[in-house]
Order: sequence, then C-alpha cells, then structure tokens
Amino acid sequence: MRAITIMFDTLSRKYLENYGCDWVHTPNFKRLEKHCCKFENFYAGSMPCIPARRELHTGKYNYMHRSWGPLEPFDFSCIEELKNNGIYCHLITDHSHYFEDGGATYHNRFNTWEGFRGQEGDRWMPQSYGNIPNERNKYAKTGISVIQNFANKTKVINEEDYSSVKVFNSGIEFIEKHMDKDDWFLQIEIFDPHEPFNVPDRFRKLYGLHKDPTFNWPIYGWIDDAESIDILRKEYASLISMCDYYLGKVLDLLDKYDMWKDTMVMVNTDHGFLLGEHNFSGKNFGPLYNEISLIPFFIHVPDMENGIRNSLSQTIDIAPTLIDYFNIDSKMDFDGKSLLKVVKNDKKIRDLAYFGIHGSYNCATDGRMVYMHGNINSANQPLVECTLIPTRMRGFFNKKELKSAELCKGDSYSNFIPYLKIPVKSVYNTIKTGNQLFDLKEDPAQNNNLINKIDSTKYKDWIIRGLKKYNAPIEEFERLGLYK
Repeated sequence: MRAITIMFDTLSRKYLENYGCDWVHTPNFKRLEKHCCKFENFYAGSMPCIPARRELHTGKYNYMHRSWGPLEPFDFSCIEELKNNGIYCHLITDHSHYFEDGGATYHNRFNTWEGFRGQEGDRWMPQSYGNIPNERNKYAKTGISVIQNFANKTKVINEEDYSSVKVFNSGIEFIEKHMDKDDWFLQIEIFDPHEPFNVPDRFRKLYGLHKDPTFNWPIYGWIDDAESIDILRKEYASLISMCDYYLGKVLDLLDKYDMWKDTMVMVNTDHGFLLGEHNFSGKNFGPLYNEISLIPFFIHVPDMENGIRNSLSQTIDIAPTLIDYFNIDSKMDFDGKSLLKVVKNDKKIRDLAYFGIHGSYNCATDGRMVYMHGNINSANQPLVECTLIPTRMRGFFNKKELKSAELCKGDSYSNFIPYLKIPVKSVYNTIKTGNQLFDLKEDPAQNNNLINKIDSTKYKDWIIRGLKKYNAPIEEFERLGLYK
C-alpha cells in the first residue's frame, strides 16, 4: 500500500474548473475527477498555515487553544505513527515556515525530508540583494518580508529555479524510484499559490498580463479599487495555472505506471483567499467567508468509485484517513473521522464542522448555515495560549508573557498531559465586523448577514457545544461572551 498527498497553500476553489470557474486554465485539476472523489463540503479547521498543518498531523482542532505554533510534545502525529508502523514517510516542500521557530517540529516527524528555499519572506538571501520598485500599487504589501522576497528573487532566473518547480521535480524523482516498492507515504507540499504571486511570464500571458507585475502581493485588509482587484485576480490565476501544469506532470506518472490501482492520492490545501470579494484581500483579519474556509479536496482510494461527495468533511479528517488506509490499530483519539466511508458511500460523519483562528472568529456550519462568533469587548480579552513550546512564527514569547504562565492539568486537547496556559494579546479583533450568519442555500455568496434578522440563539449554542466538546479554556468562553 502507498499514499501520496499533493498539498498546495492558499488554493481557492473559486479558481478551479472543478468548482465552476470558467476563465482560469486548470485542465489538470479538472483531470483529477477521472480518478478522484471531489468533495463539495470540505472545510478548513484551524487556520492559517501552521495551525492547519498541526491538524494534518493530529486530526484535532487547535485554534481554540493555540495560535501559530509547533507540533507540541503532547501531540500525536499520524506521520510518526505511520513511520513507527513500517510506512516510510518522506516530505518534499518549499514551505519555509516549517524551518522557523513556530513550525520546527513538523518535518522531523518524517523519516526523511527535503526542503527548498526562497518562498515569500524566507530569511534566505542577504536583504541588500534585492531592489523594490519605486512605484507600487497602494494596496501592495510592505515590510521586511517584501524586502526579503525581492532579495530571494535574485536567485530565480529561469523557471527551473522556482522552488515550487524544484519540489515537483523532486517528487517526480521519488515516485520514479519507488513506484515498484510498497509501504510508503509521500507528501509533495508546495507553498504556491500563496502570495506573492511570483510566476513565469508564460503563465501570465494566458491572462494578458504585461511582463512586469504591477500588483501581485496584496495587503490583508480593505480593497475597493476595481482595476487593482482585476489585476490581482489575474496574477493569482497565473500562479494557479502554473500549479496546474506541474500537477499534470505528477498525474502523468500515476497514469504511466498505473499507480491508481494501488496508491491512495489526496490533493488538498490549508485555506483559501479573498481577492476583492466582500471588499477584502487576504485572510485572517476579517470574517472567514467561504472563499477562505470552504476549500477544495480530492481523494482517490484504490478499488473505490470516484464522483462527487457531499458529506460535511474537514482537514481534521485527513490524519484518521491515513491511519485507516494503512490498517494501523491506533489508540489515539481524533476529532476527525476517516474519509474512507465517505468515499465508499458518501456516509455522513458529522453534524457540525468547526473552524476559526485563535483570538479571532470561532465558527460553525452544518453545511447550510454558517455562523461566525467574535469577541465581545474591544480589548479582545481574556485570551490564552495553551502550549509546552512557547514560540510564534519567528520568535519566542516575551518575558512578560512567560512570567504569567500557569501550569494546568491536562485534558483531551493535550492528550491529558499538563501544559502551560499563557495570557496573551491578539493582533485580531472582530468588533468592527461583528458576528456573521449566512444561509448558503439562499445566499451562497454570503452577501446578506442575517445576524440582526433572525434569532441566533441556536447558532450560539453550536459554538458553546464545540467549546465544551473540545475542552476550550474558560478564557475562550469569556472572550466570546459565551458561558458553560
């Protein structure tokens, strides 16, 4: 038995032909439907990038307890479980956040891993190497990561120099060398199409773009200029088409060696992205609309029929699916459920899906109604981090925070191992946008917020039920103005 995951970062389903897009060139994503089940109601859980990857390892929500942080010492990793049961696990990635303070424990769970440098603000090339253009779009991102990105781009001369291309080529090499071997899991993980939307000109020409990008790295925030939104969407589409092209090369190998007959294949992402919808660009700082939280997912399971699956599913379901597929008798408690029964007969595996960002919205959906509940006071307090490794993306917690740490008794979140509860402040605040409630059947674009039009008690109860079920700290109840 073998399994391959092809993971993209920030892949919006709105830009795939599979989900109704009629202007972005994605023939190889469309080609997946020949062999795979396409999921229509697949939601993210803990966001953004690294919290989502923690779910991929643990099969458990973490956004109610923790922001961006490493895989914890008390966490169960399905990758390590595969490795300990004789399944050889190999990771190939250009996701630089794995190699920073806030993500440094994930790649080491694999038997082996290969990383490629240079994406986004990867602290790689000396920052003096790059030159930022004097004239840039007013909605373009600024700051140290932009400076770093221009330095990194000095090492990208030809298409084969792009780190994502290197990831795909290395993945192809691994498959070529192991196609006749058994008991392995390969994760091909590409940071694209995450911003900045750096892409060779041949893909940009598909959308009539000029040689020099005028706007390919947006701020996270408000945007209302139609011309800028149009350019931004075309730049993103260019990168989607590049991802599609190299996905096709992997699919060619699977066809060539007829690996569909004995290899499970999953294609997934961590979250989507707003490109002018609701007059927002980016993610994290506004409501978690479906453009961000409702994500594409494809899975092929040998000897099972492909087609559309409507069962409400999530990122937390991927870990138990891997354990189930490889027939491992694991004793660990997942929040997620194996998707094999969904693939077999579209079996319902949950009534509610939960998703959110630590210190921001706590959300729930039953597949039709979507409810987003935010903080009730402008200070967005109290808020705590539950951890044994107090690091953030690129640094440690500060000394004031560490001095306030309290050792707490373990619960289901920590697999009943004690952890530190550390009071913190958040960069997020939902007071301005407020609670959100949408009926996806009547309003699929989420333009009509029902929060002041119908009684939301039922939906608040959804959130309370999730907070209780997943042992959220009491501070999370208080921050949201919800009580046990």
